[in-house]
Amino acid sequence: MDLKLRKGSPSDAETCGSICYEAFKAIAEQHHFPPDFPAPAVAIEFLSSLFTRADIHSVVAEVQGKIVGSNFLWEGGDIAGVGPITVNPSVQNGNVGRRLMEYVIGYGQEARCAGIRLVQAAYHNRSLSLYTKLGFNAYEPLSTMQGPVLNLEIPGRTVRPAVEGDLTA
Repeated sequence: MDLKLRKGSPSDAETCGSICYEAFKAIAEQHHFPPDFPAPAVAIEFLSSLFTRADIHSVVAEVQGKIVGSNFLWEGGDIAGVGPITVNPSVQNGNVGRRLMEYVIGYGQEARCAGIRLVQAAYHNRSLSLYTKLGFNAYEPLSTMQGPVLNLEIPGRTVRPAVEGDLTA
């Protein structure tokens, strides 16, 4: 696979956001969890914001000119954060994720970050294995847990899905 890594740009947001949605949805559903993002548009909007931030370095992976993944290094302090890293499900297990991780680790070293950290879904064993091979150690496991919908009515309160207008509240 002829993989090319390059700096990401806002024009990559739609493709990378769609890959982000599909990649996270696929692994979550394999383990019977709801997707991290409720719709592709939400992932696209999220990545759009990351591509425009000066304190976040982005990298995009391409194969034959087609975007297949992305990763981000958050540089807001002495300790940098990684992610989200996403790889198109059609090319997973082909070293794309490894190369994206090696890139941000190298960038963090060049930027003289004191350390690099990330959060990883406990049910995603392939990424856990990769991160361990790259020198990351698990310190505090994080589990995604959701209880049943209670369908309760609370007098004087309304429970509803959030809408865009709620952002200003």
